[in-house]
Formats: sequence, C-alpha cells, structure tokens
Amino acid sequence: MSQGVIETLIEQLSKLPGIGRKTAQRLAFFILNMKDEDASALAAAIADLKRKARFCPVCFNVTDSELCGICRDSLRDRTRICVVEEPSNILVVERSGGFNGLYHVLMGALSPIDGVTPDMLRIKELVERVRAGGIEEVVMATNPNTKGELTARHIKETLGPLGVAVTRIAYGLPIGGDIEFADEITMKKSLEGRRSL
Repeated sequence: MSQGVIETLIEQLSKLPGIGRKTAQRLAFFILNMKDEDASALAAAIADLKRKARFCPVCFNVTDSELCGICRDSLRDRTRICVVEEPSNILVVERSGGFNGLYHVLMGALSPIDGVTPDMLRIKELVERVRAGGIEEVVMATNPNTKGELTARHIKETLGPLGVAVTRIAYGLPIGGDIEFADEITMKKSLEGRRSL
C-alpha cells in the first residue's frame, strides 16, 4: 500500500472539526485495519449523507425526507419552538428528554465582528412561523456565549410585537459539579437563574 494513500486519508480526516493530525493518523490506521465490509459501509454512509441529506424546509433540521421526523411527529407539542444555532444542537436537547416541542435552527449566531448579520440567519423564517399562529413560547437555546446571548436578545426584540413568550434556557453549574471549580461567570449565571425549592 502506498504511503501516499494513507497520507491522503490523514489529510482529509484532519479537515474534520476537532481532529488534529495525530487523531487523523490513528483513525486512518484504524480504517486501514477494518474489515472490508465495515470500511465499505462507512464510505457508503458518507456518500449517502452527501447525496440524500438536506435541510427541512420548516425547521432547517437535517433530513432525508420532505420534512424532518420531528416536524412530522403529531405527538410533539406544537405550541413551543426551541431555537438552536446548529442542527447538531437538536440531538443534545433531544437526548436530555426535557423538551417535546418543535425546533428552529438558525444556522449560526449573530457576530457583527465576523460579519454575521440577522439576514444571514434563519430569523425571518422563525418570525413567519410565529406569525402563522399557534406558538405560545419560543425557547432560546443558543450557546451561553457572547454570540449566543446577542442572538437571543435580538430574537426576543424581533418577536416582541407578536406577543409570544420568549424564554431562555438556564445555565450554570452542572449536576455533579463542584462549586470550588466554577468560574465567576458560571457562578454568577447560576445565582441569577436560581429558583424556589
């Protein structure tokens, strides 16, 4: 086997987010040692994803159908929309089991310094969904950082005239965490988000 083939795979794997050269090298040799049928299945899954996946025209989640499974699910609470930055965020919220409504993916967060303005996100489509009626609450689940906060505030102001409740997910200390190791901002947000016992 040519060293060039391994090097090409390492180079391609290194382009994935969070994958450095060492990890890419480990993955390349792992793939090399896979059974042929497993390696073929992996390659086919990647090809299928690129060929079949698209964004749901309602919520912008990833789907291989006309509508995503969540938008098609008649058992979901259709009065609530959870707003997230990226489709991958939906998986995290769903795994928590704490939300049974619909979603709306913004495809990013506001960042004036990076040139990301409201018209570059799916905010207009969110407003249209709320304006269509039936939505009682929009839950902002953007990241707890400057961009996420700016985005949440902008959406709250934009939806204000429509009379829908706009809430923000709480954040702070993780369950099982130790206060001793919390940074000042996390501790402050934990105190601000306190509730009655």
